[in-house]
Amino acid sequence: MTRALEAKVAILGKQAVGKTSLVTRYVHQTFSDRTPSTIGAQFVPVKIELDGWECRLQLWDSAGQERFRAMTQMYYRGANAVVLVYDVTSEDSFNDVDTWVQELRQNIDLDDTVVLLVGNKLDLARGSRQVDPARARAYIKEITGDETALLEVSCREDYGVIDVFCELASRLVRKQTGREGGDHAEQDGLLGAGWPAEPQGSTRCPVWISRTASRGAASCCL
Repeated sequence: MTRALEAKVAILGKQAVGKTSLVTRYVHQTFSDRTPSTIGAQFVPVKIELDGWECRLQLWDSAGQERFRAMTQMYYRGANAVVLVYDVTSEDSFNDVDTWVQELRQNIDLDDTVVLLVGNKLDLARGSRQVDPARARAYIKEITGDETALLEVSCREDYGVIDVFCELASRLVRKQTGREGGDHAEQDGLLGAGWPAEPQGSTRCPVWISRTASRGAASCCL
């Protein structure tokens, strides 16, 4: 029996690091150099089938501009997972991650939240890299105790993007099963662990995406 869970995922980071591109590349398999800046937040629901679980993720792509900072708090409160995005060619964007972490610690239980650190624009890293991956791994290890919570991607070249969301779903499943202790009731915002998921057709791909609730469209990720 396929089991299901729901989780709210906040995607945070400085303006122009590629938060919207990360979501768009994953959900729609497209990329544009002219992606407009997000105002407030954009909500995208996706479903990922992984290891007998259907993970229903609510992706909240938030604005990175300083003037929207107070508004952004509304979107990450109650999050079960946080994706912190920076630009590997921008030291400033990496330093901004720590500002987000300090703010998150004041508003949510970050120690009980799945956290991933994502370095984007890997396609520009050769000759332009400012953030060494070893340094980023050491930083996320301080936050989560796990240096493997760092992933480097290129939204432009579609490198590593699917790994971000597969890893996110995998960590949410592990956290949920660790909490259950045999109890399938709702716990701490992770909903419905144990109810049967709606049957879906078979696919050669391990991940299934529902693009939006209103369209009801589905597509294999590869």
